[in-house]
Amino acid sequence: MQAHAQDGIVYTRATSYGLGFTSLQDTYLSPETYKGWEFRISRETLHQTKLMQGKIWQQTYFQGNFGYTDNRAENNKTATALANWNYGWYYRQPLSHNFDVLMGGAADLNGGFTYNMRNGNNPVSLRVHGSIDVSVMALWNLQIKNRPLSLRYQASMPLLGLMFMPHYGQSYYEIFSIGERGGTVKVTTPFSTPSLRQMLSADYPIGKVTLRFTYVWDMQQAHINEIKSHIYSHIFMIGVVKRFQKL
Repeated sequence: MQAHAQDGIVYTRATSYGLGFTSLQDTYLSPETYKGWEFRISRETLHQTKLMQGKIWQQTYFQGNFGYTDNRAENNKTATALANWNYGWYYRQPLSHNFDVLMGGAADLNGGFTYNMRNGNNPVSLRVHGSIDVSVMALWNLQIKNRPLSLRYQASMPLLGLMFMPHYGQSYYEIFSIGERGGTVKVTTPFSTPSLRQMLSADYPIGKVTLRFTYVWDMQQAHINEIKSHIYSHIFMIGVVKRFQKL
């Protein structure tokens, strides 16, 4: 993946859509685990910079997803909508002529909600948190029948952040109307939010279009204020890759 040209920097941008399986638990709403499907859309821009002779790379990654799940008895459902935005910087280290490793960190912002369709008093659980993540990528450029194939693996894990979480049994009316907000914003670490997002993608040209095929394994967990929550997702995505140059 070459990103510098004589006249400017080449940007790689991909927009992908996917569908897959999700498992959700949020003990603020219910002790049950809910399972179902998830739709996800993502948009990524990755490019080399001019810093350190081009060894510093920048990534902007946005994804939004909607999940619809059932409990085991199939008598209750939840709907989840989430948005995630990452802005990262990486140091690129070539290991061979076609294999590179990028290591760095990213700002990771998240917002959304889960709605339980049978709860009366507390039907909604808000999800608002941000963190600084450590992230690593591996890039491998191959040739198949004289056509380029670009493989990439990326893993990201939050290190330190802030998360909004009510106390167990506390209503949002108490927090926002009465003003009982003490202890609802907590510092997070890998011990309280052990999470990991992994992606494996392949870029392959078909005709004049370069397609991206991606598998996402997303594990988001938290145990704060006596409330446990997790969202485990396995998503298969397909998208279109565009490359353009900025002076």
